[in-house]
Formats: sequence, C-alpha cells, structure tokens
Amino acid sequence: MLRVSGHKPIDKTKIQCILVRTTNWVGDLVMTTPAIEAVRMNFPDSTLTVLARPWVTPLLENHPAVDHVLPLKTGNGYFSHSVEIIKAARVLRKMKFDLAIIFQNAFEAALLAYLGGIRLRIGYNTDGRGFLLSHSVIRGEEVLSLHQVEYYLSLLRAMGWEAESRDPRLFVSEKDKETIHSLLSSKGIGQEHFLLGLSPGAVFGPAKRWPAERFAAIGDWAADRWGAKIVVMGTQGEMGICSAVSHSMKHDPVNLCGRTKLGEAMALIERCQFFVTNDSGLMHIAAALNVPMVAIFGSTDPVATGPRSGKARIVQQPVDCAPCLKPECPTDYRCMLGIEPDHVWREMERLRQMLDI
Repeated sequence: MLRVSGHKPIDKTKIQCILVRTTNWVGDLVMTTPAIEAVRMNFPDSTLTVLARPWVTPLLENHPAVDHVLPLKTGNGYFSHSVEIIKAARVLRKMKFDLAIIFQNAFEAALLAYLGGIRLRIGYNTDGRGFLLSHSVIRGEEVLSLHQVEYYLSLLRAMGWEAESRDPRLFVSEKDKETIHSLLSSKGIGQEHFLLGLSPGAVFGPAKRWPAERFAAIGDWAADRWGAKIVVMGTQGEMGICSAVSHSMKHDPVNLCGRTKLGEAMALIERCQFFVTNDSGLMHIAAALNVPMVAIFGSTDPVATGPRSGKARIVQQPVDCAPCLKPECPTDYRCMLGIEPDHVWREMERLRQMLDI
C-alpha cells in the first residue's frame, strides 16, 4: 500500500462538498472516470464537483457520478493565466469545499486547491507540490508500472478507501445522439447500415500515427467485404491526415473530421458498429462506450494506456525499441511501419466473429 504523508484519517461523515481536479486531456480524463465513480461510492451523500478544462467538460456532463462540472479557463501568456487562476481560486473559496481530490499531477492543481481555501487536499507528491497537500501520497515505482486507470484508483486506495478495478464508462446526451442521427441521415447513412469509424490522428505525434493509406485500405476492405459505410473522424488539428485517408480510398467515406464537438464525437463513436484507431483520446472514448475496436500502437505502451474494454484488441509490432514513448521516431518508425493492413484486418475479423456482429 502507498504511504501517505499528512494529517490523521479523514472523517467521511464531515465531508459534504468535494472538488475533484481531473486531468486536462481527453484520454487521460476518460481513464480517471473509474476513480471518480469510486469517490462517489465512498461519499454517496456528498456533492461532487469536477474542475476541468473547458475542452474536456463534455465527457462528464452526463456522468451519473458527477453533480456539477466546473470549467477551468486558461489564459494566453503567464500574466493572463495567473489572473485566471486567481479568479478560479476566488470561485472555489465561495463554494466552500471540504475536500479536494487532485488527480492532475501538476503543481498548479495543488496550488489552486490551496488558494481556494480547501482544508483537506489529497494528491500524489509530484512536481514538488507535497507541501501544498494535507495528505500527500508518496508515489513509488510500483504505481508507475500500472495502467493509468489503476494509477488514479491507487490514490484513493492509499487513503484506505474502497476503489475497485473497473473499466471507464461514458454517457452520451440524447441531444448529441439526435444531432449525429440527423447528420448521418443527411449523408445517406441510416440505422440499418453497418458503420465503421476510422480515427487516423493522434495529438502526441507521428510515432502514434499509422499511415493514412493503410487506414484507407482498411476502410475499402470493410466496404467491400462487410458492406460497411465508413466515417473518418478526428479533431480540427487532424484534418490533414483525415483528408489523406479519404482521398486514398476508392469508396467515398464520410469525412467528419473537425466537424463535430466533443459530445457529438462521442455520439458518433457510439453509433459505430466497429472502430479502428491509433492510441488517442478517441480510442479511450470508444473503449468507454464499449464499441468493438482495434487499436494500433507504436511508440506508446498499451500496458499503461491501452483501451480498457473487453471489446478492444491491440495490434502492435514487437520491436526492441518500443515502447519508447517518443512523439517522433529518431530512426525509421519501424514500430508503426511494421504493421500491415492484413495484421489489423485479421484482428477485426476475429473480433467481429467472436462478438457475432
């Protein structure tokens, strides 16, 4: 069990308002949801507010474990950003939280809880911030070898609280489902069609991106062999690679890259019968929505950040230098280029047969 440096054990009966500071990126936040659910289970009668960056708040707005989602704005430049932190601290003081559980590892996250007047502040002792925490959990090597889902749960276990292992879950709003239904209908895709989603982007860097022409091959094979309709998706920053996939296909896919908000992207992924993706935020969303998928890994480690779902399969080329965790390959991208479309397709066929879809 992890060691905690701090005050005496927390009396749960005196905790009425809890602030959870979650992580800043889509995939990371998805991987914190089992821990957020565990907080709810340990404090069933408390009000649970999640503080998150605006671009990830849709992930939690419909989650039954969360009472409120509080967007944390960021400024452009040091001075502007500092002003936003001061504003946020004032808001937290007015809300009078009893307890802050800080899943984000940054110094700033602990500082904000401290400035916000929250007496009980729990987090890992990362980034030199241990003195800002009332209960500083000493992060040892053993927790760094765990999957990120278990990493966040371990913070709660260190406090002696129940935090059972479970897979992430997300919940899509009816409004976003209706928006995607209308959008797909306008493209000639109805509920009767088998829909394959392709997510060829990855913000981390090119070492996580399987070549566009290979994604295109998978899309064409699914159209020919499964009679599937193909949708290509991603963020605005991934429009280039999504366009490359679309233009490389002989069957015309529906390219919705950059055209959906995060909540709508969740609804679009949920609508897919199958999903093929790099290691990305959308991969974690698909896993949390229990969509059958094949995830392609290159420089990153599926042991730490792989999709947590019984309907997910991983394709990875065994090479000595992977996982290197580098955004760009200093040599020849052998971990990605060694994965052929045939390798991915075989996993898709196996999974589809197993699930009988």
